Amino acid sequence: MGGDLQTVPSVDLNRYLGTWYEVARYPNRFQRDCFRSTATYSLREDGDIAVVNACRRGGPDGEEKRVEGKAWVVEETTNAKLRVRFFWPFWGSYWIIDLGTDYEYAVVGHPSRTYLWVLSRTPTMDDAVFAGIAHRLRLNGYDPAKLIRQ
Repeated sequence: MGGDLQTVPSVDLNRYLGTWYEVARYPNRFQRDCFRSTATYSLREDGDIAVVNACRRGGPDGEEKRVEGKAWVVEETTNAKLRVRFFWPFWGSYWIIDLGTDYEYAVVGHPSRTYLWVLSRTPTMDDAVFAGIAHRLRLNGYDPAKLIRQ
């Protein structure tokens, strides 16, 4: 447990593109009061990835808030380590640390283990799948008890 954060061995970015639903996350200041969060990724003309994060503020039926940014790969051998920027010059590490074989779920972490998101292609996730993810998170040095489930 602990040590360096481990990413998945490889990510096919074309399969990763599209919309992901957040099913759980570690608490963070920039998503405070956010519900029904989504992240949509698409390829930009320059080869980087366009990112659109959206959520409902105040409750599941609240006003939609969106923020646009971009991501780029920083480790091309695996495509599992990216950087994301929403406000220049600030960026964050975006490491894909767990991924379903059919890209049905993804888990994104930060090397400091202070940020964590569990994403799904559907708005809900089977409890058994979530339990498996939580087990692997524990092995990768995260505390699944800190997750806020959506």
